[in-house]
Amino acid sequence: MLDLNNKSILITGGTGSFGKMFTKLILERYPNVSKLVILSRDEQKHFQMAQEYPEHVYPQMRYFIGDVRDVKRLESAFEDIDIVIHAAAMKHVHLAEYNPMECVKTNINGAENVIEAALKCKVKCVVALSTDKAAAPINLYGATKLASDKLFIAANNIKGKRNIKFSVVRYGNVMGSNGSVMPFFLNKKNENASFIPITDERMTRFNISLEDGCEMVFYAIDKAWGGEVFVPKIPSYRIPDVATAIAPEMEQKVVGIRPGEKLHEEMITVSDSLNTVDLGKYYAILPQDSPYSSYTKEEYKMAFNGIDVPDGFSYESGTNTEWESIESLRELVKIHVDPKFSL
Repeated sequence: MLDLNNKSILITGGTGSFGKMFTKLILERYPNVSKLVILSRDEQKHFQMAQEYPEHVYPQMRYFIGDVRDVKRLESAFEDIDIVIHAAAMKHVHLAEYNPMECVKTNINGAENVIEAALKCKVKCVVALSTDKAAAPINLYGATKLASDKLFIAANNIKGKRNIKFSVVRYGNVMGSNGSVMPFFLNKKNENASFIPITDERMTRFNISLEDGCEMVFYAIDKAWGGEVFVPKIPSYRIPDVATAIAPEMEQKVVGIRPGEKLHEEMITVSDSLNTVDLGKYYAILPQDSPYSSYTKEEYKMAFNGIDVPDGFSYESGTNTEWESIESLRELVKIHVDPKFSL
């Protein structure tokens, strides 16, 4: 059973939606955690988070202003850290398309800096957050996250005799996170906008709560052997259904897909499926066999009672077998986004 008491944990991008939820769960479940370091470049968010978790009440908390682009700062922050959760990223698709090198510097160079600092500082476990957009990417954000995933997977090949494991968790749109569709549509409703903008009536997305995203990270910390990309089994939703669930009285107007957007998101491609194991609650995309591999697919399956996925398997939001209804979306908005929500 996972026990993080007496462990030192650092979260890059820790003042974001994930970091705040993960902090909440850590402090609730493991009150004797040795140290919980929040690293982020946004001083205002640091200030706000420190009001919620002040150091005089939570002596485990540390707030480090820093950027994953700065490897020296990471090396300083990673001293005496056991576990690193890498959540820092430039995430907005259209902003990445317009500012490509800024996205590369944070998502790719930043990932390499995290790896280098973790190896140098003898960190034991690194879990990197990924995105469904990293599977068969068509936008720069997805391409940089795919490169980041590959870096973390390959890092297991260069660890030498160090006691460290690198793994990745990949999931879909997070309910209520900054910039996500549910709070965006809620704001339109509350502003009495003239219509709800829909990019395309056919558009679908995977759906996960912040809590479930955090549970995946706990799972990876506990179970990963190194080199896995963990993928959850989660429902999809249709974008027009989200608009109808939140504001049924408002007109929906199609405004067109923004640069880099897909109609449907994919988390496991047909090519990935050759190395994918069904673990029950999650899928694990395993690293391809190579001279550097520390385990085989068969060994992994035996250890976790895993099974192969079918030939030609892919996991896409548009062909998913599990869907959110308008009614279930309304309940989720109330639970995860706005407790005061009502029609």
